[in-house]
Amino acid sequence: MDKNIEEFLQAHNNFLPVRYSYSNIKKMTKNLKHKLGEGGYGSVYKGTLKSGNEVAIKILKQSKADGSKQSFVYDFMSNGSLDKHIFTDEGNKFLDYRKIYEIALGVARGIEYLHRGSDMQILHFDIKPHNILLDQHFTPKVSDFGLARLYPTDHSIVSLTVARGTFGYMAPELFYKNIGGVSHKAEVYSFGMLLMEMASRRKNIKANAERSSQIYFPLWVYDQISEREIVEMEEVVEEERNLMKKMIIVALWCIQLNPNH
Repeated sequence: MDKNIEEFLQAHNNFLPVRYSYSNIKKMTKNLKHKLGEGGYGSVYKGTLKSGNEVAIKILKQSKADGSKQSFVYDFMSNGSLDKHIFTDEGNKFLDYRKIYEIALGVARGIEYLHRGSDMQILHFDIKPHNILLDQHFTPKVSDFGLARLYPTDHSIVSLTVARGTFGYMAPELFYKNIGGVSHKAEVYSFGMLLMEMASRRKNIKANAERSSQIYFPLWVYDQISEREIVEMEEVVEEERNLMKKMIIVALWCIQLNPNH
């Protein structure tokens, strides 16, 4: 498997992975001192390369047959995940809408690259704010490929045995087969829900909503646009208001229920 991955990377843009010994990994992380988090596949630690660049190192739970450990070395995304910067209950200072707009464009480019960047399309199946990481300049990167699948680019419709993703971001065709087949358009839907959250600074599922129209997030957003009422918009200049409206209109196009549109 490792050889196949290296051959794939070498064939695409001549990227070659750098190999590190486990002893080097322990030195980079100061003996696994700073743990950033833990997921289903392993634990992530903060480390530093000899160049001084900070990295995040994921050490996989499953070892190879010979007992050796496997790990991945990633860029360290110092500003964490996007959800911490767009929701009021996360405690961080809001980003201005110009920066949010730039992040949205970056996420769109990232998703497009996954779908069209090589001779295989990568379907992520879990696009959401928690899986968008931001570096020191707030440049976004799509992360967490635990649910991702590879398909040939000529496969317009893909087969899944079970629905994949997070409730609130999953396209209807993942649940209801009579709507249409599953394709990369399912991720367009997820991006649309993400975009609406970024623009409105509100989670797409709000348990304490006062009206039923507030519970169905797209309808609530549409009402805000129709009534020219934008929540969380204090001290926002006209340019930012226009950017937010543009994001919401694009988002509404992305979440059409029929994937054939």
